[in-house]
Amino acid sequence: MMSLPFYQRHHDHYDRAYRHKALQSTVSQYQKETKSKSAVYAQGSTAYARGSAAYRHASAADFSLESSAAYSRGSSAYDLESAAYSYGSTAYDHSAAQSKRSAAYSLDSEALSKSSAAYSHGSESINKLAAAYRLGSEAYSLGLKDYNLMIEDQSYKMSPKAKRAKQNLISEDKENEAIDYSVPIFTGREVGVSGITDTEEERIKESAAYVARRNLFAAGEGVSVSKVAKSSSEEEHHEKKSRKVAIRESAERVALKKTLEETQAFHKKLNQDKLLHPPEFIIEPRSHTVWEKQNVKFRCTVAGWPEPRVTWYKNNVPIDVQTHPGKYTIENRYGLHSLEISTCDFDDTAQYRASAMNVKGEISAYASLVVKRYKGDIDASLLHAGTVSMPLSLGVTPHGYASRFEISFVDKFDVAFGREGETMSLGCTVVISPDIKRFKPDIEWYRNGVLITPSKWVQMHWTGERASLTLTHANKEDEGLYTLRVVMGEYYEEYSGYVFVRDADAEIPGAPGAPLDVQCLDANKDYVIVSWKQPAVDGGNPIIGYFIDRCEVGTTHWTQCNETPVKFARFPVTGLIEGRSYIFRVRAVNKAGISLPSRVSEPVAALDPADRARLRSHPSAPWTGQIIVTEEEPAEGVVPGPPTDLQVIEATKNYVVLSWKPPGQRGHEGIMYFVEKCVAGTEEWQRVNTEIPVKSPRFAVFDLAEGKSYCFRVRCCNSAGIGEPSEATEATVVDDKLDIPKPPGRIMPTRNTDTSVVVTWTEPPDAKELVGYYIESSVVGSGHWEPCNNNPVKGTRFICHGLTNGEKYIFRVRAVNAAGLSEFSQDSEPIEVQAAIAAPSPPYDITVLESVRDSMALGWKQPKVTGGTEITGYYVNYREVIGGVPGKWMEANIKAISERAYRIQNLKENMVYQFQVAAANLAGVGTPSLPSQPFKCEEWTIAVPGPPHDVTYTEVRKDSLVLLWKEPVYTGRSPIAGYYIDMKETEAKEEHWRSVNEKPLQKKFLKIGGLTEGVSYVFRVRATNQAGVGKPSNTTDPVVAETRPGTKEVVVDVDDNGVISLNFECDQMSPNSKFVWSKNYEPIEDDSRLAIDTKGGKSKATFKDLGEDDLGIYSCIVTDTDGVSSSYTIDEEEMKRLLALSHEHKFPTVPLVSELAVEILEKGEVRFWLQAEKLSGNAKANFVFNDKEIFNGEKYKMKVDQKTGLVEMIMDKLEDKDEGTYTFQLQDGKATNQSSLVLIGDVFKKLQDEAEFQRKEWHRKQGPHFVDKLGWEVTDDCNVMLKCKVANIKKETHIVWYKDDREIMVDEEHDFKDGVCTLLISEFSKKDTGTYEVILKDDRGKDTSELKLTDTAFADLMNEVCRRIALSATDLKIQSTAEGIRLYSFVTYYVEDLRVGWVHNDTQIRFTDRVKTGVTGEQIWLQINEPTPQDKGKYTMELFDGKTAHKKTVDLSGQAFDEAFAEFQRLKQAAIAEKNRARVLGGLPDVVTIQEGKALNLSCTVWGDPTPEVSWLKNEKSFVSDANCILKFESGKNVNFTISAVSTLDSGKYSLVVKNKYGTETSDVTVIVISVSGQTDMAKHAASVQGQSQNNVTLSKKKKATTASKQHKEGEKKDFIKPHVDEIIATEETPDPKGIPTVENKKDGKSNQNTAKKTDEKAAAAETVP
Repeated sequence: MMSLPFYQRHHDHYDRAYRHKALQSTVSQYQKETKSKSAVYAQGSTAYARGSAAYRHASAADFSLESSAAYSRGSSAYDLESAAYSYGSTAYDHSAAQSKRSAAYSLDSEALSKSSAAYSHGSESINKLAAAYRLGSEAYSLGLKDYNLMIEDQSYKMSPKAKRAKQNLISEDKENEAIDYSVPIFTGREVGVSGITDTEEERIKESAAYVARRNLFAAGEGVSVSKVAKSSSEEEHHEKKSRKVAIRESAERVALKKTLEETQAFHKKLNQDKLLHPPEFIIEPRSHTVWEKQNVKFRCTVAGWPEPRVTWYKNNVPIDVQTHPGKYTIENRYGLHSLEISTCDFDDTAQYRASAMNVKGEISAYASLVVKRYKGDIDASLLHAGTVSMPLSLGVTPHGYASRFEISFVDKFDVAFGREGETMSLGCTVVISPDIKRFKPDIEWYRNGVLITPSKWVQMHWTGERASLTLTHANKEDEGLYTLRVVMGEYYEEYSGYVFVRDADAEIPGAPGAPLDVQCLDANKDYVIVSWKQPAVDGGNPIIGYFIDRCEVGTTHWTQCNETPVKFARFPVTGLIEGRSYIFRVRAVNKAGISLPSRVSEPVAALDPADRARLRSHPSAPWTGQIIVTEEEPAEGVVPGPPTDLQVIEATKNYVVLSWKPPGQRGHEGIMYFVEKCVAGTEEWQRVNTEIPVKSPRFAVFDLAEGKSYCFRVRCCNSAGIGEPSEATEATVVDDKLDIPKPPGRIMPTRNTDTSVVVTWTEPPDAKELVGYYIESSVVGSGHWEPCNNNPVKGTRFICHGLTNGEKYIFRVRAVNAAGLSEFSQDSEPIEVQAAIAAPSPPYDITVLESVRDSMALGWKQPKVTGGTEITGYYVNYREVIGGVPGKWMEANIKAISERAYRIQNLKENMVYQFQVAAANLAGVGTPSLPSQPFKCEEWTIAVPGPPHDVTYTEVRKDSLVLLWKEPVYTGRSPIAGYYIDMKETEAKEEHWRSVNEKPLQKKFLKIGGLTEGVSYVFRVRATNQAGVGKPSNTTDPVVAETRPGTKEVVVDVDDNGVISLNFECDQMSPNSKFVWSKNYEPIEDDSRLAIDTKGGKSKATFKDLGEDDLGIYSCIVTDTDGVSSSYTIDEEEMKRLLALSHEHKFPTVPLVSELAVEILEKGEVRFWLQAEKLSGNAKANFVFNDKEIFNGEKYKMKVDQKTGLVEMIMDKLEDKDEGTYTFQLQDGKATNQSSLVLIGDVFKKLQDEAEFQRKEWHRKQGPHFVDKLGWEVTDDCNVMLKCKVANIKKETHIVWYKDDREIMVDEEHDFKDGVCTLLISEFSKKDTGTYEVILKDDRGKDTSELKLTDTAFADLMNEVCRRIALSATDLKIQSTAEGIRLYSFVTYYVEDLRVGWVHNDTQIRFTDRVKTGVTGEQIWLQINEPTPQDKGKYTMELFDGKTAHKKTVDLSGQAFDEAFAEFQRLKQAAIAEKNRARVLGGLPDVVTIQEGKALNLSCTVWGDPTPEVSWLKNEKSFVSDANCILKFESGKNVNFTISAVSTLDSGKYSLVVKNKYGTETSDVTVIVISVSGQTDMAKHAASVQGQSQNNVTLSKKKKATTASKQHKEGEKKDFIKPHVDEIIATEETPDPKGIPTVENKKDGKSNQNTAKKTDEKAAAAETVP
C-alpha cells in the first residue's frame, strides 16, 4: 500500500485553505470513493501492462520496424523516446489493428474494455468535468500517445502533472501465459498552451480535472501482482483482485458504453470557437547549402486548428508545381510539410518561405538555399543527388570570378522621422560591380547593431536592385540606427541612417507618452517579472506610475494586473495559470490621464524553467503540446527538505521579490512552497500564501509596510507532508534598493551637419542598472523643450537630428533606470547649427597651360568637396622624373595661392616633371591630388594659342546652362581672336564632339541652349588666333540638363521709393555659403553704381542710379552649394521699363479708370464723376469750381465710394453762373491725382440745353408719351406702315392721326397692344405725300409726334417701296402670242417711280413698234412681234429703285426659242382663223313677240372671209324661203327675214347659220305669235316658250362650238395646266385683267353676250399666268 498525497486525505487545515469552496463540493465525490476506485485503477494498470506485453511481443516478431522506425533511424524497438516521436506508432498498434486513434472507444478486446471501464468510472465520479483527463487516462492506460484524442477539447487542458511513485505491474496476454518481465511506470508531462477559461466556472472545472488526474496517476491501492513460470515458451498471468474489484468488474462493462455515448454527445455540444488556435511552427525549415545537381528538401512541422494550409514561396513568389513539373515536390503528412527541389542549379539560390494560414491567422518561416557551382570541370558522375565529398580546392566563392566586388549605394535613405502608428519605409538601391548573375548578395538589416528578422512589425524586400525595410506600425521601440549590410562572399559594405519615432497624439490632452520595450523576465509556472522603459514625454506633468495589463494568447481580453500605479519599471505578475501563454502591455499615468498602451510584449508561457529548457532541446511533434515520457525508479514518498539559497533579489516600496533553490531531498514528485514573513527582531512568523501554495521558486510579497524591516523564510510541501523552513533572510527594509540616478554632467554639443549636432556627456556618479539617456533640445530663448530621442540611448554620445540650420540650441540630458528618470542635467552652452568643417578633397585634372625654358604654368579644377567652408588657397608640389623614376617632392610655393593657375619658376629645361596640388581651408590642408602626367619643360613654339582653363558651368537648367572659362596663358604668336565651344553627350565617343558656335566668340562666357532634359553633357573650349585653332581645354565634369527642385531665379524689384534692385534667394545654403554677384560674369569691383546687401538666405543688389553704364548680364552664384546660381539681363528696353516704373513709384498717383466726365441724368440733373482703379479706406476727394473749393450742400451732392473707386457730384440744375472749370482732387496716402473738366461757351450751352431738354422730357413722360417717334417701314406686301411706340398708356388714352392737318378716319380704335401704334397705307404713291401727325392724349396730358413725307423724305420712302417691289418681282417667263413672243414678270404692284429697263445680250434694247415694253396691272412685259432668229439670246429685266438695279434674266435661245416660235406660228394661224371665220355680227333679237297678222321683218349683218354660206332652221329643222316667209342674203353680209303676215303657225325658234371654211356660227331668235282673241293666254305661253328657248339656246351654245374654236380654247387650257420655267402660254391677246367689256343695247344683245363670255374666258386665262 502506498500513501496518498496529503491533499487527497481529509486534512481540513489544508483543504480549507487550498481549495475554493465551490471546488470542494465538486471534488467531494471523488474523495469519498477513493479506496473503492483504487482497485479499478489497478485494473487499468493491468490493462496497460497487457498492452505493453503485446507491444513487446509484437516487437519480438519484427512488427516494430514499420511502426517505430520512421524517426528513430535504426534505434531499438524498445526505445520509448523514439516511440513518443513516431507518427502513428503506438504501443497497441498490433493488438488494436494499427488504429491511429486511441482504442478507448473500441470494445474488441477484454483488456481494452477493462481499462476503459476503469477510466470511465473515474471520470463519472467528477460529473464529466474533466474531459481532458478522461481522454488522457485512456491514452495512458493503453500506453498510447495520440494527442488528438487526449486533448480534443482545448478548453480543458491541464497543468503539468507532478512526479509520483511508480508501481510494479505484471502484464497478461489473452492466453494468460506468464512472462518474466516487469514494466516500469511512465511519467507523462503535457506541454502546451491551455485553452481560454475566462469565467470562474470554467476555472473550477479545470481545477477539478487537475486534482482528479493527479489522484488517478498517483493511486496504486488494491492491486497485487505475482508471476508464475510455465513450461516451454508459454507464459501465464495470474491476477489477484480484491473482492470489491471483482464484484464491480462486470458492472463496469455496461457503464463504459453509457459513458462513451455521453462523451460523444458532450463533444458535439462543444463550442467550436474554443477549439480554434492560430498556426504555429513547431519545427521551422532550416537553410541548406548544396552543390549543383543535388536534391534538397525543406521540412517543417505546423500545428493549429483548423489544420493550417501551408504555401511555399521562392523569393516571395508562390511556387507552382504544375508550372515546373518534376522540379518541385510538395508533401503534407500528418502535419509534416516538405518541399523537395530536384537537381538544383544556381538559379535555385534564393530565400524560401513556408506560410501557414487558417481562420485564426497566418505565420511564416524562412530558410535560404545556396547552390554552389564547381569552378573547374568536374566529373558529372560525382554530382549525384546526395552528399558528396569534394576537395577544398574546389570550393567556389564569388572571389573565383572577381578579386573584389565593388558595392555602392545609390538613392540612399536619409535620417527619417515618423510617428507611432505610421508606416515607415527605408530603401536603398545597391549597385554591385562586376554584375555576376550567378551570385546574389545577402541583404541584412541591423538596428543598433542587432540583426533584424522579419516579423509582423518589420517587413524586408529585395528586388535584385533595391533593398527596402518597412515598419508596418512604427513604435518607439523601432527607433534607432538602421544599417543595411550587403554581403558578397567575404566582402560587405554598410550604409546607416537613424530613424526617429515620435509619440502618437495622446487621446487625453496632457497625458504622458506610452511606455516602451516591454519585456518578460524570469518567467516561471505562475509568475513572471514584467519590465519596461519609461517614456521621454510626460505630458507636462510628472508620471505617477504605471498600470500593467495581461492578455492570454489567443484572446483579446485585457486584465489589469495592479490596482494602484507602480513607479518602479519592473513588476512581478503572479496568479498565472501554468502552461498558458500571456502577453503584456504597460500604460503610464499622470494627473491628466492615462497614456496610450505600449506595444505588447512577446508571448511568454507560464512554465517551469526546466520544462522550458526541455522544450527547446526536444521540440514537439506536429501538435502544440507534447508528452515527454521518462522512466523513473520506484520510490516511496519523501517529505521534502528546506529550500536553499533564499535571498531577496528585488525590494521596492511596493513589493519584495524572493528567490530560492528547490531542496535536494524532495522525492520524485512535484513540490510546492509556503512563504512566511516576520518583522525583523521578532519570531512571529506569518504565512503569506495561506490559500494556494507556490509552484515556482520565485515569489513576490506585497502589502508590506513601507520603511519596516522584514525577514522571510520558505517551506516545501508535497504528498508526504510539509518540510522544515529554510534559513531566514537578513532583515530587509521595504524601500527601493535601486535609487533614481543622478543627472549626467558636462553636456558638450559640437557641430555635425547643417541640421544636426553631436551631444556628449559624462555618466552620472554611482549609476546602477542604467537603461539609457533621454536628450532634449530647445531653441535659445524659446523656453520650449523637445525630445531628441524617444528610445533611451546607451553610451554618452548622441547625434540630435532635425534641427534648424542657423538657429542656436541648448541641450540637456537625463538618465533612466528602472527606478525612474533622473533630474535634468545643466543646460549646455548654446551652439549654432552649422555643418562642421573639414579639409577639402584633392584638386584634379592638372594640365599645363604654358611651358617655357625654365617655367611651366599649371591649371587644375577645384576640389569636389570643399569641406564645409571656402577654399583659402592651393599648394603646388613638383618632382623630377628621370628615366621614368620619380624623384622627391618639392614645394613650389610657400604662400597659398588663390587662383587655380600657377607658374612654377626655376625649372630645368628639357626635364620631365610631375605635379600635385593640395587645397586648403580653415580646417587645414587637404590631401594632395594624385600625381599628374609627366610634362616636359620646354619652350612652346606653336603659333596657335594654348588651351583655355578653369572651364566651369553655372545656371544649369533643363534646356540650357552658362559656360565660363578663362583665356589661355599661352596666346601663341598673335592675339586671341575668339573662342569655339564644343559639346557632346557624356557617353558619346570622341568623334561625336560638335561645335556650338560657327563664328568665334569674343566674350568668355556663353549661354548654351537647346539641351535635352535629363541628358548628361560635357564641354570644352578652344581658343583661336590668326594662326588657327589651338588645343582644347580639359573637358568639364559631366552635367545633367535638369532644373532641380526649388530652383529660384533672380527677380527685379522696384520698391515704393522707386529704388531698383535685383534680388536672389537661396534655401540650400551652408553656414559658409556666400552670394557672389557679377556683371557679364566678371566680379563687380566698382561699388559706386551698385550696393549689395545680404541677410540670411537673401541677397539684394541695388542700383544707385540706373543708366546706360549699367546695361549687361547680372549673375549671382551661391558658394558652397550644389551650383545654385541665376542671372538677369538688363538691356536698353528693360532699363526704360524699370525707370518708368521707378518714377511711378517715386511719385505715385492714384490710377484712374476714367477721367472726370459729365452726364445728364433722367430728371435733367447734371452728374460729374470719375473712377479710380482702387481706393483705400483713407482716401479722400476735394471738389473745386473755378479755383474755389465747393462743399456738399443743397446744390451739390458729393459722394466717394472707396470700394468701387467712384467719385461723383450731382447738381440739380445747371444755371448760367455754373459756367466754368470743375476739378476733382484725389489723395490716397502718398498717391495723389486730379482731373478737370472745362464747361465754357458752346460746350456749356449745349450741356445746359440738353439738361433743360431732359428735364422737359422727364415731365413729358409723366403722362402718355412716345418712346419711339413716328416713323415708317415698308412691309413685305410693299405697303407703307407708319408706326410709333408709346408708353404710360391707360384705357382712357386716345390716339388721333392727321395728314396735312386733316384727321384721318380710322375704322378701329387702337388697343395699344405691345405699346405700338400703326397706320397702314396701301399701294403708296405720290398722292400719299404730305405731313403726318399722331397725337396721344388723356387727362394726364398729351404728346405729339410728327413725320414729314415730302421731298427727300418722300424720295427715300419711295426708293424703299421701289426696292421692295423690285425684290417681289418673279422670275421672267416666256409666253407666245399671236403677235409674237412676250417676256413678263409679276410684281406685288407697280408704281411709276420704279424704272424698268430691258437688256438683250448685254445691250440696252431700243424700243420700236416691233419690240416694245409695258405694264399691265402687276405684270411687266416685253413684247417681241414677229420674232426672228436675231431675237434669240439672253434677256435681262432691270428694276431700278433709285439706288440699286435689281435684275431678272431669262435665256431665249435654243429649244426655248424654238418652242416659243412654233407656238407663235400656231397662235398666229389660229388668230387668222378666228378673224376670218363666219360670224353673226348683230341685229337679231333673242325673242320676238308679235300679234297675229302683222308683218315680221328681221335683219342682221354677217361677216366672213370667204363670204359665208347662210341657212335657216326652224325648230332645228331646215327652213327655206316660201311665199309666206322671204329669206334674203345680200352683198355677202346683209341677211333679211320677212313674214308679211304672221300667224300662230309661225311661232317657234328660228336659227341663222352662217358658215365658211374657218368656222360656223348660229344665232337663235324665238318668235311668239299672239292671237288677238287669246292674247293673254298666248302671252303666258310665249313666256313659257321663251324660257325654254333661252335654256335651249344656252345649251346649244355650249354644244355648238366649232372645230377651230374648240382647238384654240383647248390649246390655251393645256398651256395653263402645265406651266414651267420657259412656259409658253398662247392667247390671242393680253388685255387688262380687270378690263371687262360693257354689253351695249338689246339689239346686239346676243352678240354682246358672246363677246362678254369670250372676254371673261380670256381674262381668266390671263389671271392664271404664273
